[in-house]
Amino acid sequence: MGRDTISDIITSIRNADMNRKGTVRIASTNITENIVKILLREGFIENVRKHQENNKYFLVLTLRHRRNRKGTYRTILNLKRISKPGLRIYCNYQRIPRILGGMGIVILSTSRGIITDREARLEGVGGEILCYIW
Repeated sequence: MGRDTISDIITSIRNADMNRKGTVRIASTNITENIVKILLREGFIENVRKHQENNKYFLVLTLRHRRNRKGTYRTILNLKRISKPGLRIYCNYQRIPRILGGMGIVILSTSRGIITDREARLEGVGGEILCYIW
């Protein structure tokens, strides 16, 4: 794991989804737990459980997969990191982008915590755009 924990989470989930893995193990921090809660609430993953190993906590995510195995495999989960440590991207609540016309979500880090774009528009707060999920 590198210094950018959000990119590490996104890359781990994307790689596991492309390789048709059922579970992913990621390091547990406050930021990762909040992002995983959003993914679980929005239905992008099936289950989350916390696992301890040598005084370190890990989150074990169970991914959703297509039930139909015929034909070419398309990933269900598309994730894209937007704000990076070298270039932070901020926006106010009026300029938060809509992903696929509202079908996808934008995860933001605001003064009220890590929330989705819909919640940020309702509360009228902007912040740093962490990632897009569709």
